[in-house]
Amino acid sequence: MKGGGGGDDVGGAASGPLDWRFSQVFGERSAGEEVQEVDIISAIEFDKSGDHLATGDRGGRVVLFERTDSKNASAARKDLEGTDYPVRHPEFRYKTEFQSHEPEFDYLKSLEIEEKINKIRWSQTANGALFLLSTNDKTIKFWKVQEKKIKKICDINTDSSRTLGNGSVSSSSNSNVTDSCLTNGGLPDKVNNYLSNEYSFPPGGIPSLQLPAVTTSLETSPVARCRRVYTHAHDYHINSISNNSDGETFISADDLRINLWNLEISNQSFNIVDVKPANMEDLTEVITSAEFHPTHCNTLAYSSSKGSIRLIDLRQSALCDSHSKLFEDTATPTSRSFFTEIIASVSDIKFAKGGRYILSRDYMTLKLWDINMDSGPVSTFQVHEQLRPKLCDLYENDSIFDKFECCLSGDGSRVATGSYSNLFRVFGVSPGSTETTTLEASRNPMRRQVATPARPSRPSLSSITRVVRRGGGESPGADVNGNSFDHTTKLLHLAWHPTENSIACAAANSLYMYYA
Repeated sequence: MKGGGGGDDVGGAASGPLDWRFSQVFGERSAGEEVQEVDIISAIEFDKSGDHLATGDRGGRVVLFERTDSKNASAARKDLEGTDYPVRHPEFRYKTEFQSHEPEFDYLKSLEIEEKINKIRWSQTANGALFLLSTNDKTIKFWKVQEKKIKKICDINTDSSRTLGNGSVSSSSNSNVTDSCLTNGGLPDKVNNYLSNEYSFPPGGIPSLQLPAVTTSLETSPVARCRRVYTHAHDYHINSISNNSDGETFISADDLRINLWNLEISNQSFNIVDVKPANMEDLTEVITSAEFHPTHCNTLAYSSSKGSIRLIDLRQSALCDSHSKLFEDTATPTSRSFFTEIIASVSDIKFAKGGRYILSRDYMTLKLWDINMDSGPVSTFQVHEQLRPKLCDLYENDSIFDKFECCLSGDGSRVATGSYSNLFRVFGVSPGSTETTTLEASRNPMRRQVATPARPSRPSLSSITRVVRRGGGESPGADVNGNSFDHTTKLLHLAWHPTENSIACAAANSLYMYYA
């Protein structure tokens, strides 16, 4: 399938399943170690180059990682091709971290505002600096992270090698004091004690007094600085932010409204979508996710709690209450129940790289949509169909409201999403592909791997909709390998590297990375 907007979103010929291997883990827990609530990862995002990775946690912190193996990768690849050694897998290292948000209290509404990071989005780099947006429930911040040379203050004492007017200051410790050199203008305690207790100024002063000198070392350190704060624009919790391809604007979405911002203007935004009814009793659906088209700056999509996705064109009107396209799964569920509408709610949407396809995640399935075909999804992937008999229990413990994210590979040939028991699943979306891989967020990702099911059958629907259903048929109440599932360990957040088959996923406070 060819993607619109200048790219192949879904690969042509079906390839075999990828051989996923463990790459790295950051923040791994030891056996029996208790996880602190503030350390649980709540957002993951690669930048466009794939050389940087950002995570946010419930404590309001943003942690940045940078790639270490890509500097000479292209040059080394040709050399490695002639040897028996394989090309090295992607490697990242810790770069820096900063406190993005603090807990707040809205006195007008008597409402506590958590510091938890809901979303992180990278912006365009400039002059070697990294820029990113982070948001909690109410406030969006624009951060600049740049390498700064470390400045030190040196020579803050007299020169002991010179003889003073009325005598000399000779001390065995004087040379050590002269060489003292600390960052940020600090002085060691022993220097202060020496100057105050043992040293007396001679009559007439000190002719060879050396003033403090500021020197710049060759060492650099990343420094994060908040450039803008965008606030007081949302009455409800922010669930999405998305950068525009024009590099100047971005959107933020809450349950009922989507606002358009300019990165340089923090004191005003434009409301472009408002689904709030005149009477709140008439409210039937809310906005769950929103994202800009990757190449068309006038197009964006947003999903709803009813399972629909709306495509809107900013050129049509200032307030985009009417959509240009509506995507709904018209297939009637085999049996309706109290949970039918709950599990239909879309928790996340992502555009494929070229912009022709949209991937959506609801509670039970992944769906791939072609924006040129609004009659239904082109593919549907069952994520954990074995949990359907347990929906009542999942409702009782609120797990049915968990919001799982989804992601696509850079070439659009595969999609991935998380599940319970710290499992995540990878599906092939190329025509004819039957790839269905289940991995566990651990050092041995294939521990719970099951055999790839037989080629999926296509339902007798219209030839246009071509719905593919995969991954079903597991035993009720168990995971795909027959093990009982654990609803307390859930893999909600994951991201696919933009150019390589590499996935980063969060299991509680641990960041696991895999490659194929």
